[in-house]
Amino acid sequence: MSAGPPQQPFHGLIVEVQQESSEAKRRQLPRYAASLWLMLDCPVTLLCICPDVTTAAFFAKPIPTDLPGYVAQVVVLGPDDVPAISDAAEVAPHPEVAVLSVLVHQERKVAEAFVRGLQLMPNEYAPQYYEYAYDMASRAARRTLEELMASSTWLVSSPFAREHFGRGKSEGRAEGEAEALLVMLDARGLQVPDSTREVIAGCTDTGMLEKWIRRAAVIDKVEDLFD
Repeated sequence: MSAGPPQQPFHGLIVEVQQESSEAKRRQLPRYAASLWLMLDCPVTLLCICPDVTTAAFFAKPIPTDLPGYVAQVVVLGPDDVPAISDAAEVAPHPEVAVLSVLVHQERKVAEAFVRGLQLMPNEYAPQYYEYAYDMASRAARRTLEELMASSTWLVSSPFAREHFGRGKSEGRAEGEAEALLVMLDARGLQVPDSTREVIAGCTDTGMLEKWIRRAAVIDKVEDLFD
């Protein structure tokens, strides 16, 4: 993602939720940053959200690379950096922090306060914060959120609202991911045939598009994108 006008962003941001320490994943992060920097031509920040102290400390260490002079530094948010918000009254005035609290602490009381607090917010904003939290949460945290939403009387919990809001959100996100992938391939100077562009533009699987974006950072030819 980026901040500023789409044609002239002034800062790029890569957000990763890391559930465990992985050296392979850690060494991929500088590649992501370099690719986004090439694509946007502006400063890029790597942000890792970690649910436990050990994982947070692991990703906070500087990451050396094979490129001389390039050492990546990740900004880490772990349990020691984000308060555990268990009071619904604190969610509405600080929804961004509440989302991070759900991701980092993964406690039921935090999820309960989050869902109750969203009901105190304007309906045009609350669903978006719920989707942010749900999209980045662990499987266990997602199950908790789904359970709480199923028993909630909040508008978004109705089958109609959940189906149609979720569909629009998914379609919009897939379109944005596809556009970002094509921009990255073009920025790396890779020739993209029209048939490949059609496949990318027509893909609605956001998970697959994210995999292709990560692969696009390291491939040497477009043919390798779908391997």
